[in-house]
Order: sequence, then C-alpha cells, then structure tokens
Amino acid sequence: MTANKPQVTVIGGGMITHDQILPSLYQLQRLGRIGDIVVSASRRRTVETLAQAKDIAHAFPGHSFRAFPESGNPDKPQPELYRSVIERMPAGNIVVAAVPDQLHYDVIMTALRHNQHVCAVKPLVLQHKHAVEIEREAFSRGLVVGVEYHKRFDDRSLMARRKYREGWFGEFRLGTARLFEKWYYRHSNFQNWMTAENSDAFTYIGCHYVDLVHFITGLLPTAVSVYGIRDSFPNGKEGFLWTDARVVWSNGACLNVQDGLSFPDAAPGTNTQGMMLYCSGADTGALIEHHDQYRGVKYSYVRQPEGAGTTIYAEPSPDYFHYQDHGGPGLIPVGYGFRSIDHIVGNCLRVATAEPLTARQKLLREIDALGIMATPANSNYNELVIEAGRQSILNGGREVTIKYE
Repeated sequence: MTANKPQVTVIGGGMITHDQILPSLYQLQRLGRIGDIVVSASRRRTVETLAQAKDIAHAFPGHSFRAFPESGNPDKPQPELYRSVIERMPAGNIVVAAVPDQLHYDVIMTALRHNQHVCAVKPLVLQHKHAVEIEREAFSRGLVVGVEYHKRFDDRSLMARRKYREGWFGEFRLGTARLFEKWYYRHSNFQNWMTAENSDAFTYIGCHYVDLVHFITGLLPTAVSVYGIRDSFPNGKEGFLWTDARVVWSNGACLNVQDGLSFPDAAPGTNTQGMMLYCSGADTGALIEHHDQYRGVKYSYVRQPEGAGTTIYAEPSPDYFHYQDHGGPGLIPVGYGFRSIDHIVGNCLRVATAEPLTARQKLLREIDALGIMATPANSNYNELVIEAGRQSILNGGREVTIKYE
C-alpha cells in the first residue's frame, strides 16, 4: 500500500467485472480511496473488450487499468497468469477474485500467501474445508476476506434484518425464493464453466437467498435437497440450468428456492427474482415479501437498446447498480452493487492501517461478529449448503443433512 491508497488487482474480466466491479473501483479511485487498478484475465481479448467498453469509458473519462496479458495472441489462454500478477504486488494491497466458482480457492489462497486482502464474488468457495482454510490463513496474517454477497446491501434486506432481529416478525417458518437470469447467459462464457460437473443454477444463483435468510434471521441451514434438470448450452455442454432446492433451517423452517438461466430475453427487466417469508408470532402471522424484479420503473423507448437481453419495453432496476449524472465529469455509480464493493474495500483499508498483527486480528473478529459483511468465519454455512446441494443434485435430489461441530 502506498500513501494509504492501495493497488487493487482484479482477477477475471468477465460480466460481473464489467457490470459492477470495475466501475465501482473506478468510483473509489475517483474519490481518492484507492490507487492503481490492474485487471488480469486468462485471455488478452477479455481485457481488451473490457478496456473498450463504451458505457464505462463514458462514465469515467480519463480512468484506465493496467491489463494482463499485456500483449500477444488475444485468444491464447494463459490460465496461470494471475499467479505472477499477484506475486508482483507489494504486500498489503487488495485482490478481487472474479473468476468462475471452481477457481476461487486457488486465486484467494495465492493472494493470501502473498499478503493481500481479498474481495471475492460469491460464493466464496465450493467446499467447507476450503472456507475454513481461507479463514485460518487470513486470520494468521491479519488479512480481510470479504465475500461480495451484494444483496446484503439492498435496503430491503437491511430493513428486514433490523426488524426481524427486533422481533417484529416473530419466527420464520416457511418461504419461497426465486432468481432466474436471462436466457442469453447461456451464450456467454457461462457455457464454458457452469457445467454439470462444476456447478449448477442453485450453487451460482440460489446462494444469494440462502445467505439472505441467515442474514435476516440468524438461523442456520440443517438439510438441503436440490433437484436439477440438465439442459444443453449452445456449445453442446450440459449444465443443471434449472434447479429446485429445499433448505431446512435450525428451527425447522423450510425455504424453497428455484433458479435457472431461463428468463426470456424478450421479457422486460434483467431477470426475475423475489422472496416471500411467512412467519409466526404468539397468536398471529407475519410476512416478509420482496418483489425484487419490480422496482417501480417502467420505460418504453423509441428504439431498441444495444446489448444482449435488452428490450424496447424495459423495467430497469434503480437499486442494484446504475449510473447517475450529478453534474460533474462522467457519471456516478449508485446502488447496492456499489455499496457492497465500497464496504468491503473500506474494511480492507481499516484493517490494513492497524498495527500490530494483534490489532488487525481484533478488528477481523469485530467484523466477523457484526455480521454485515460476509466473511469465511461468519458465512461458511453457505459452503456447507453448496456441498450438500452438490451431493443432492448429483444423486437425483435426495436430502443431505448438514452437521455442525
């Protein structure tokens, strides 16, 4: 870290980096909170496309990142390049892991072993033992690992968490949740990694709502069953592109979660999603209902917007992430997507400036206990659910029990 402005290195230059991570980091750079930004991908073409993104360039004139690979065949894969990129970083900076799920563990552990704080897109990893190993490695070095479950920073989630924990809803008993991404995801790089042997729609998408139920209620999942329907990507590879999950909680409550890459491209909105939790009090019922796909905004344009999955009649989200004109040069990113990155980077900065190691470790335990930012210590129930879910989906949907030591 130089002059309290850390270098941030993003490993992965795909959709989430374009849509949320890079513009959030550019805004933090604009505010003087971070320094240089590096983006490393396995192919040169990925970082070239990201650097040429018109919407980001319009929002952040004059901002740029250093790209790896720096030159060469744009389509030649260099899957191990991230290791040398991280090795060159001075200690005490920040690595953002924005790669496919099955690659998270190696990227995160490489960053920690080179004394870098970490922001990881969700889910953290696919195995509970790896989450425990990451927790121990990070704590021993006094390093932050923040898991970017951005739905935690949606005002709806924070409102429900506070009210639930104050007793306004009684006890959660039964619920449903859904999140279906648009069909065009099947034509993206998802078809190369979200295949049946690696992941599924529940692991990648449904983890949001499993995390939210704990975030709101404090309950822990105790059993999982996931029924998956195999379908073919355009390249012929198979994935569990439709999933139906049943999660039982520590008080006997049950949550049903349906996910898929199947929301019609012609439908308005970027996806369809929502959650309904039914609760019970002493002699009355209560509920928490979030219709997350209806944001109170409906537009009908005079021409078709550019981009996959866009529609001439649209229901855009003003809450997750969008740009606003505040009168200065460029545009300002707002929404809970930005707030999530801002919060994690803020915790990295706070811990990085503490000395000695015991002071950093004290701050890490405080962050864990607050439970607002997901960490390996306070959210590894998610990895237990993922492991149980993968066992279940590969065995026809049989229930798998989760046991806590």
